[in-house]
Amino acid sequence: MRWPLIRYIPRATHFRFVKWAPVAAVFSAILIIGSIFLMATQGLNLGIDFKGGVSMEIAMPRPVPQEAVREAFEGLEVQGFGSPNSAMVKFLPPKGESPSVASKKVEAALVAKFPDLKVVSRSEVGAKVSGELLVSGFKALGIALLLMLAYIWFRFQLQFGLGAVVAVFHDIILTLGLLAFWKIEFSMTEIAALLTVIGYSMNEKVITFDRLKENLRKYKKTPLRDIIDLSENERLSRTIITGTTALLALGGTMIFGGPVLYPLVFTMTFGIIIGTYSSVYIALPLILVWGVNRNDEEATPQKLGAASRP
Repeated sequence: MRWPLIRYIPRATHFRFVKWAPVAAVFSAILIIGSIFLMATQGLNLGIDFKGGVSMEIAMPRPVPQEAVREAFEGLEVQGFGSPNSAMVKFLPPKGESPSVASKKVEAALVAKFPDLKVVSRSEVGAKVSGELLVSGFKALGIALLLMLAYIWFRFQLQFGLGAVVAVFHDIILTLGLLAFWKIEFSMTEIAALLTVIGYSMNEKVITFDRLKENLRKYKKTPLRDIIDLSENERLSRTIITGTTALLALGGTMIFGGPVLYPLVFTMTFGIIIGTYSSVYIALPLILVWGVNRNDEEATPQKLGAASRP
């Protein structure tokens, strides 16, 4: 059974994407400056993973009521751990209080509210370790970008790879700026979300470049800006369908997934939107500025519009 709403998506469009590239460039520049300013002045709301703190594994003879545990003591971070009967509790000791004293207070509060609760293990995350985690997380992001640059350079041209990396940097900076603006906790989960955003964004750019490369082989004498518009119009319906499907799935998770999943899903949702935008208005305009080699592959030349005739 076909989704009935698909028939409302036009099969052929003629939008002038390149025409609005200068406006989009100014818009993106303003957002990037604002994001950098927020991160420099306000900073990210670092979680316990990156600030240091105490983590305790708790267990109960029944499924752990995570929301109730979270409300038992102020500042608790509760996540599922292994089976439903186990959970990981993380918290930051109050200023001037040792981790051991804070652990005893939290444990006493939890046992008072849940007599069947047991603390299985307890560990401390020092500031040095948490700092190393933060550095390692951003190293992972950098390595992912370099590997993707190498892949796109190998598959297409260097200009394509540089355009894709600049666009993905744009996506990461704006995503971090949004997290800083909304003061969403930045933890190792957010690093995973950023890696997912990079993957989705880079996948969009590979699809964009693939269509562009195909049309560059066909229309060797057509101006590059016209080929970019043609390529984007040809893939627009696919972008709408896949992007909407992903956003619907993430939207349901954002509403019903609870506070633990919210930061992850929020970051991924914004990443899909901004990744689609940057494919059109960051990566492709940069290729238009730098130019491309149009003689690397042979194909039967066609006139623009010939492919659209029945």
